[in-house]
Amino acid sequence: ERYRPSYNKGPQSSGPVLLSRRHLQQDADSSERVLMDMRWGLVPSWFKKDDPSKMQFNTSNCRSDTMLKKSSYKGALLKGKRCVVLADGFYEWQQLSGGKQPYFIYFPQTKDAMAEGKEGDEEWRGWRLLTMAGIFDCWEPPAGGEMLYTYTIITVDASKDVSFIHHRQVRAGKGAAGQMPAILDGDEAIRKWLDFAEVPTQEAVKLIQPTENIVFHPVSTFVNSVRNNTPECLAPIELGAKKEVKATPSSKAMLGWLKSSQEGSPQKKENDLPRWTSQFIHSPSPKKTSADILQQWLGKEGEPAAKKRKA
Repeated sequence: ERYRPSYNKGPQSSGPVLLSRRHLQQDADSSERVLMDMRWGLVPSWFKKDDPSKMQFNTSNCRSDTMLKKSSYKGALLKGKRCVVLADGFYEWQQLSGGKQPYFIYFPQTKDAMAEGKEGDEEWRGWRLLTMAGIFDCWEPPAGGEMLYTYTIITVDASKDVSFIHHRQVRAGKGAAGQMPAILDGDEAIRKWLDFAEVPTQEAVKLIQPTENIVFHPVSTFVNSVRNNTPECLAPIELGAKKEVKATPSSKAMLGWLKSSQEGSPQKKENDLPRWTSQFIHSPSPKKTSADILQQWLGKEGEPAAKKRKA
């Protein structure tokens, strides 16, 4: 399928996921990576019914403290089915007396994050994508048919910087800690998480912990509606005099990115975008360079990643 950006994406939608090539090709080096199209919401390989929608439990997120205990994830994790879910960032909502205030959370961006790469330069110089740890599995319909690749995003206790967003009222003497995606910060962490042949499960799970290397800004409640899927979902806003949010280099970069994306894309393209429920979003920078790279990764000119069969 042709990949298109989404600014308001949720479970059951598909998106780009990194994994070791060896999962698809047994003689490949396990350090090699491929980008594959997978559906969000893990369907365990042992699921016996003929329709994954009949699952009675939600597998879009997987808590790190129970991932080696729950049967939905344990088998896949012990088999090394680790992946990295790519997104520009994710949304979280703060519960306020007047309703819920959404925030967009992402990696700090450098000044040259929006700079165009030089001609012939293969190194990506655009928006730094958030790299979230995930677990995937491959389900085969009992009656036969196309293999279904799905994933779940691992979550950890919210880091100090965003804990105010996740504040929960303590009830029954037990505080329910807010959760956030397990973010892999840097190439080494990504390498260890993906290279299942060299890095055993017990060592890899040590990478799953909160990170403080994130920034955020409040966004409009426009994102609360599943019908809204445009760049406006990500645009920084000010909350008022008492809670005024100062512009940061990252939020300025975001504004510049949104402006360029709106200038470069016909309005009808935004209207054609699929509409999904909001929690995490997956979207490449709309700049031409990123689109070209992502299309190349997804094998647009050759066999679509979504069409891959069992290796």
